[in-house]
Formats: sequence, C-alpha cells, structure tokens
Amino acid sequence: MTATALPAPTTGIEATTRHASAGRAPRSENRAGWLFATPFLALYLAFLIGPVVIGLVISLFNTTTVRSGIGSWVGFSNYADVLTNADFWASMWHSALFTLLTTPILVLLPLLFAVLVSRLGRGQWFYRLAFFAPYVVPSAAVCLIFAFMYTPETGLITNAFGWFGLTAPDFFGSTSGAWFAVVLLTVWWTFGFNFILYTAALQEISEEVYEAATLDGAGPWQQIRMITIPLLRPTIGLVLILQVLSSLKVFDQIYILLTGGPNYTTRPVIQYIFDTGFSAYRGGYAAAATMVYFVVLVLVSVAWFLVRRRSNSADA
Repeated sequence: MTATALPAPTTGIEATTRHASAGRAPRSENRAGWLFATPFLALYLAFLIGPVVIGLVISLFNTTTVRSGIGSWVGFSNYADVLTNADFWASMWHSALFTLLTTPILVLLPLLFAVLVSRLGRGQWFYRLAFFAPYVVPSAAVCLIFAFMYTPETGLITNAFGWFGLTAPDFFGSTSGAWFAVVLLTVWWTFGFNFILYTAALQEISEEVYEAATLDGAGPWQQIRMITIPLLRPTIGLVLILQVLSSLKVFDQIYILLTGGPNYTTRPVIQYIFDTGFSAYRGGYAAAATMVYFVVLVLVSVAWFLVRRRSNSADA
C-alpha cells in the first residue's frame, strides 16, 4: 500500500503573500484602467494643472499683455504689491460680503421648498422643473432680463415696490441698491441647483421611517425636525461648502449687470483681477493676485474638510 504524501503546511508568510497576490489586480487590468484614464488625465493636466503652473511662473515676472514674452524677473514683488494694495483687499471684502449675503438664503430657502415639495402627493415634477429651469439660462440672458426689470419708472421690480407703497431703491446708482439687485438676481438664478440636491437626498429617505413615526404619533413638524433634518445633515454640509465656494467666485452677474459699480463698491476680486490683467495690462500682477486668491479658496476648503472630519469623528 502506497502512502499518499500530504501537502506541506502553509506558513504565515506564504499565506499572506498568496492572499496579497489574489487581491492584486492583474497587470492587464491595471494597463486597461490607465488607458481609460489617459484622456481625462491629459485634459486635467492641460486645462487645470497647466494654467496653474503657468500662472505661478508669470506671477514672478513683470509680464504685460501688450508686449511679447514674460518680461523681466521681479521675484515676489508682485505678491508684495498685491498684499499691500487697498483695492485688492476691498475687492476681497466685496466677494466675502456677497458670500455672506447669498449663502444663508441659498442654503436654507431651497431646503425649505424641497421639504415642502416632497410632502406633495402630486405635481412634484412641475415644481422641480420650475425651480431648476432658471439655472440653465446663460448669465448674460439673466442679467439682461433683470436689467429691464430694474429700469427706473418702467421696470417690473421697480413698479412692484410702488404697489406696496414703498420707494424702490436705486439699483444702479447706490451701493445698497446694487447689492440688493445682484443678490435677488443670484437667488432667482441659482436657487434650483441646491433645490435639486436636497430633492435627491430626500428621495433616499425611506417612507417606512415616516410611517413608523406616524404610528408613534409624530406630526409633520416633528417628523421634519427629528427625522428629515438629521438625515439631511451630510447634504446640508455639501450644499453649504459648494455655495460658499461658488459665491466666493462670483463674477458674471456683477460684471454684466453693474460692472462693479457704483464706483467699484461692488467689484469682486475676480473682476479686480480681470481689470488689472486685461484693462491695465499688468499680467504678472494679475497672476500674483490670482495665486493669492487661489490660496484663500484652498484654505477655505481645507478648513471645511477638517471641521467635517472632526464632526464625523465626534458622531462616531
């Protein structure tokens, strides 16, 4: 009778190596993944990373848009000029002020309407379409429409103040009126994007949760306060950071509707960069201002990420 040889016992190192090899994707799959990702990486490098690197280089030279070449080396003097320029900090404040004026409205108001629409039994598609439709309209068309409505004596919005016995503000001649005009335009124009984000999140909440709450005697307001709002916290956080970054990058509506007026009292930082780069022809200075503002946006994003991570750790 021939004895059958038993396989040698597997050592811990061999088992670990075999497990890692089994979990590792074949080389052909890795190659295919890189091939599929190559077009995106090429576009990312060409249109995102590339301009940032070029802007960083130009910011170190006395570049002008009316003379060929990048000009003479000036080092960090462009950055020193930016950081000591009162007009730059005034435009930074205008961007921050616009963010403070629009963010609370565009975070809370879409949430309110999304919750109310979700409670409707019929016709939800109509409200979703009606609220989202303005968002796809080009900024130039929106500004043209509101410019007609803000026209003194004949504009629809101007006359609407008179219907209630109020005096319409000077939308184009006063700073407060100009801010009111651009904030109202922005809320009407971009309201639908956040509304759709909230609507999508509300659809992920199971109806069984509300049915159980109803059986326990919870009313509509209690359900919203104890179920809907807590479950929407991640979406609210997402909408908040997206809205802050979007408002900080404001340019189109202020430039087209007000041109930063009156007397540059509403000019945001991106328009300031545009004016110095293409109107004053100071390309190197404008690139340095862009880099400074880019760092500000990155710091805002990093700060929000750290706050969210700490909050998630506390909840866990």
